[in-house]
Formats: sequence, C-alpha cells, structure tokens
Amino acid sequence: MTTEQLDLRAGSRLLVRRLSAHWPLVAIALAGGLAWGALRLIIPALTGYIIDDAILPRDTGLLTRLVVVLAVLAGLQGAFAGLRRYWAMRASYRVEADLRAELYNRVNRLSFDYHDRTATGQLMSRGSADLHEVQGFLVNVPINMAFSLMALGAFVLLMRTDLVLACVAMGVYPIVGVLSWRFFRDLGPGTERVQGGLASLSSVVEENLAGVRLVRAFGREQHEIDRLVRAAGEIHEASMGVARLRTWYTPLFQWLPGVGQLAVLGYGGWLAIEGDMSLGELVRSIQYLSMLVWPVQSLGEMVASGQRAVISAARVWNVLKEEPSVRDRAHARHLPPGHGHITFEDVRFAYADGQPVLDGFALDIPAGRSVALVGSTGSGKSTVARLLPRFYDVGAGAIRVDGADVRELRLEELRRSIGIVFEDTFLFSDTIRNNIAYGRLDADDDAIERAARLAHAHGFISELADGYDTMVGEQGFSLSGGQRQRIAIARAILTEPRILILDDATSSVDARMEEEIRTALKEVMAGRTTIIISHRLSTISLADQVVLVDEGRVHDTGTHADLVQSSRRYNEVLGQLEGLAV
Repeated sequence: MTTEQLDLRAGSRLLVRRLSAHWPLVAIALAGGLAWGALRLIIPALTGYIIDDAILPRDTGLLTRLVVVLAVLAGLQGAFAGLRRYWAMRASYRVEADLRAELYNRVNRLSFDYHDRTATGQLMSRGSADLHEVQGFLVNVPINMAFSLMALGAFVLLMRTDLVLACVAMGVYPIVGVLSWRFFRDLGPGTERVQGGLASLSSVVEENLAGVRLVRAFGREQHEIDRLVRAAGEIHEASMGVARLRTWYTPLFQWLPGVGQLAVLGYGGWLAIEGDMSLGELVRSIQYLSMLVWPVQSLGEMVASGQRAVISAARVWNVLKEEPSVRDRAHARHLPPGHGHITFEDVRFAYADGQPVLDGFALDIPAGRSVALVGSTGSGKSTVARLLPRFYDVGAGAIRVDGADVRELRLEELRRSIGIVFEDTFLFSDTIRNNIAYGRLDADDDAIERAARLAHAHGFISELADGYDTMVGEQGFSLSGGQRQRIAIARAILTEPRILILDDATSSVDARMEEEIRTALKEVMAGRTTIIISHRLSTISLADQVVLVDEGRVHDTGTHADLVQSSRRYNEVLGQLEGLAV
C-alpha cells in the first residue's frame, strides 16, 4: 500500500475555511447549542433549589410551580437541541456539497498527464468516502463546542459551590489532556493507512467492474478476487492497529472521569454529613460533575473522528492544489479565421523524461487536405493527434493552426474546432440522441439525424424500439462495437469541426460496414483538414497524402502508391499493419 504525502495543516485550514464560508448556518447551530447548554446549566441549579426550598421544607405549592418551570425548561432544551442538530446538519451537508463540486470541477480541469498517473478509484474515494468523513465530523462541531462551553460553565458553577470540591473534580484532567495528545499523535499514521487503503480498494473495484468483460474473457476472476482480498487485508490490518489504540485509550477516557466522580462523591458526601453543604448543593454538584465527565468519556471518539476528517481533508486538498499543466495562457487569443492549415515545427515531446516519443517531428498539412499517419506501434503517430488539441503541450517546437501557435489560443475554442473519433469509443449512459449531441447540446433533431445519416448510423438507430431516444448501457456496451463507433463518428461530425482526427476510427467495424463508413467519410472529409491514423489500408487510401512516421519523425511522405515503390521502410510497416489487420 503506497503512502500518500499529506499536509494535515492544509487539511485543517481547508475545513476551517469551508466551514467559515457558511458562518450564518454555523452561527445558528452554535447559538442553538449554547442555548441548549445554558439550559442544562440552569436545570441542576433549579433542581438543587427544589430540594432545599421545596422538598425538604415540604412546600407543596412551591414544588408544583418549580416542577412546571422545570418541565418548560426541559421542553425548551429539547427544542434548542433540535434547532442545533438541523442547522449543524445543514451546514455540514452544504460544506460537503461545495467540496464535492469543487473537487469535481478541479478533476475535470486537470490535464491528461494528471489522469495518466492517478487511478480513477483514488479520485472516486476522495469524492465519496473522504468527504463523508468530513461531513460526519463537521456536523458535530457545534455540539462539541457547546459541550466544551457547557463544561467550562459547569466548572465555574462548581467552584462557586465549593472551590476544593471543584479542584478535586478537575484533578484527573491534566492526565486526560496528556492522554488526548498522545492518542491524537499515535492515531494519525494508522488512520492515514486506513484511508489510503480504502482508496486503493476503490481503485481495484473500479478497474474490475470497468474491465469485467476482459476479466471474464481471460478467466481471471480468481486473480481479481485475490487482488481485492489483498487490498481488503491491508485495510483490515491497518484498521486493527487503530482498533488496538482505541481499545487502550478509550477505557482510560471512561475510567479517569469515574475516579474524579468518586472523589467528588466522597468529599461532597462528607461535607453534607458535616453540615458544610446542603443536600441540594450536593445533588447540584454531582449533576455539574456529570457535565464534566461526559465530554471526557466521548473524547476518544471525538479525537478519532477529527483525525479521520483532517486526513480526509488533506487527501482532498492534494487534488484541489493541483494545477492543470495545459491551460489558457494570459491574454490567450481567439482562433484566427481559416480552414485548418496545420503546421508541426520541429516538435519534440516525451511522456516521461528521457524517453522522447516525438523527436524533431515536422509536417505541413494544407487546409482541406487529408493526411494518413502510418507507422509501427510506438512510432508516435497517435501522440501527434493528442498534441494538436493540446491534450499535452509540446516539449519543444510548435504546432500551428492557421498560423497561430495552439499554445496561444483559447483552449475551449481550439478543441471545439477539432472533431476527434477515438479508437476506444466511449458513450455515456444516456440516449443515443444526447450522445450524438454531446459536443453541440443545442443541435436540433434534423442536425442530429443528418450527422447520423452521414455516419451510416441512422439505419440501425431507426430499427431500435425507441429510436434516437434509446438508452444505451454503461459505456454503450448494449450496442455492437461498430454501432458505437458510428455514433462516435456522428458525434464528431455534428460539431462541424475545422479539423477532423480519425484515430483508428474504423477498427471495430467489419469490412462491409467499413465500406459504407468510408463512403460517408469521403463526404465528411471533403474540404476539411483530416488526420487519419489507421492500420487498415482501405482507410489509409482515403487520404490525399500518406506520412510515414518512424522513431518520432517524418520518415517519408507521398501517396500510397509512390511509397510502395520508393520506401522499403514503408513496405515493412505495411507488412506489420497487415498482420494487425488479420
């Protein structure tokens, strides 16, 4: 289990900052808690008064009136408890919702390189389990503050009754303070391991569910079960470490206040016997003492909850502090007018330091032309398609669209001008209509249908029971691979992009359907700058020009026929592609 570096102070500041942003809600909850605590302080005083001035003197009339007052105070106490609880929950749920929205916003804006190195399950854990821990702690902040102030008030009132008695009652609290500090210190590493283990478990589960078909296809069910058992075992081991700490400290938090209570009962009882304290004062003192005892007895749970919340907040902060490596520069300019003239100028790029994928890649694609990038696996051709819309920024050199460096353009405008059809087609669990219109949400039905017809998707869509309103399953697996890919092509077409990128866009389509899509693509590509990445010669033949990419550079350019005649390396790559096609 890998240990993530956490800044607990940053996590604490995040909690304080987010809670203070909703101070009116917190103030109402705290006011309800203080009123509740004040009434709890009044009731023991009234109880002592009833004993000394009504019960012992046998004053029935006064007893009746005071009991009514006591009942009213108890009712008000219940009302303020409900008020405190409601507004505390409202504030904590508001903070949780705000943090979840901020986390989701940040995750969606982070660049591809962050997602390359961060497991999806880790992010899911932060947005669910970690934020739940934060909410669970924050909802108890007003009540814990009310208990603390109530305990302080009880101590002051206990001192007014008898100073020595108050000192006896507080004698164990220095020991409790030391134990609390040690408990918080010792609990941190174990809690951090538990939270990290839960995130790792989420990653295992997410991968297993996302790849369920692959797992079944290779008969690796037991392997995945073993992975989950190992992850769960690590959580169990870390959790038992936390449990052992709590087993050791919690009884002490329960026992020490009891020792103080016994001392107060002994000394207070002696004072009452000697006539130095009335029976009502003794009962009142014992009730005040209980207000000092309960916060201490629950201290273990409060410390554990606070520790989990701070660690969870620090884990959330580790995501929120990340900045996208690819973003709009200051004074980013609009996309200039043009028809998609693309220029790669001595481009160098590496996903990892010292391992260049593109090394001096140079290519000029006139507007309206179509180019097929051909190369062996790992040659860098797909990387070219990822750099053009700035999924990553080049390490050196420049990429220009209609004369403008893509790094100087507004990112949203650049990406909206480029339509992409990936090899791995992703569809949302939504209607076919909404999946096609994803890149252009304001598209009308006619435009959606036209895009579907161009992609040769209208036919099979019309045959479905609900047509364009058919709900597709998760990731579109209720459809065939060819159907998913045709919907993806329609989605790209609908945006009417200046540039079209087809990254192995026909890989999941059979030969007959590929011919139909090729016919449609010819119409779509007409007059539009298109980059084709494919290992199928039939798709490569759609391009005006073929570019052989080898070792991160342009090795040869020309038509397919010219390269077959003139380039030995091209023929070697074609042999490899034919093997892949088979």
